Amino acid sequence: MENIKAQKLLNKIQRDLMRNGIIINTIVEDLKELRKLVVEENIPLLAKVTRLAHEHISENQDFLIAIPDDIPVELDENGDPIEVETEEEETEVENSEEITGQESLEYMLSLMAEHSNKLNEEELREYVKALKADAGEDY
Repeated sequence: MENIKAQKLLNKIQRDLMRNGIIINTIVEDLKELRKLVVEENIPLLAKVTRLAHEHISENQDFLIAIPDDIPVELDENGDPIEVETEEEETEVENSEEITGQESLEYMLSLMAEHSNKLNEEELREYVKALKADAGEDY
């Protein structure tokens, strides 16, 4: 994000979350405002993840999306991430340690701060998939 106002708002959201936890009205309004700023900056991925996050929080009165599982990745010759095939099937969420709520939201916000990093971008896309699945939207 280049917009100083957007950076400051993201920092404020992160500070408020760490200090006070998820205060529904405050975080929803701050995410709506942040979305406006990233739309102005033309960052579609951040616009989508902020919209889905504030809608999810409004509907559920909490952030119920787990931190995405680590997916083994390697970088191709252009520095873009590529998934590595593994012998193991993806573990079901029930079989893995779930971290949800405040920790997951804090992690998602930290990814947004460095959204141009290819690996962070991939993880933000995983959040979008999970938020859409939770909302019943097709990805």
